[in-house]
Amino acid sequence: MPLIDTLARVDGDLAAGRVPMARQRLRGLVSSFPNDLPLRRRLAEVYRLYGEPAEAGRWMYLEEDRRADETSAFEARYQTPQQRMRALAWSGPESPARSAFAVKQLAAVRRACSDALGRPIDWDTVSSSQDDEPGSGKRSFTGFLAGAGCLVVLLAMLAIWVNGLIALFN
Repeated sequence: MPLIDTLARVDGDLAAGRVPMARQRLRGLVSSFPNDLPLRRRLAEVYRLYGEPAEAGRWMYLEEDRRADETSAFEARYQTPQQRMRALAWSGPESPARSAFAVKQLAAVRRACSDALGRPIDWDTVSSSQDDEPGSGKRSFTGFLAGAGCLVVLLAMLAIWVNGLIALFN
């Protein structure tokens, strides 16, 4: 669906009080057009309706007229440069941003992420995994527990199958 049609539907959703649908449509648009600052601003406005300052701050982070409380909430939720870089979901170089402030913000986040990881990072190669994050051992332990649970279920199914096979021939 074209951008203009989807934005018209967003306006209709908001007028009808269907804020969750408007938010979903805008998230899809921002995903499809990650470098469109006016879309990010609209998404931030919808998150304000939800009372979500961290998400409003996330989508207004590249705007000079952003609110300090929302920016602080965003930075508190996404504490590391890697988390912020992934959360901003920018695509390509900083230069296509429509404002000098946005270019400066994007470059600062990218530099901080590169410094934290000790290697050059750009917006298209930032890892989508949590492996580079400090404290990622907790996530690995959770993954280990999930894998162990799957192994236990597999072994139980194998034991039932072997038991049935033995009973069949007895």
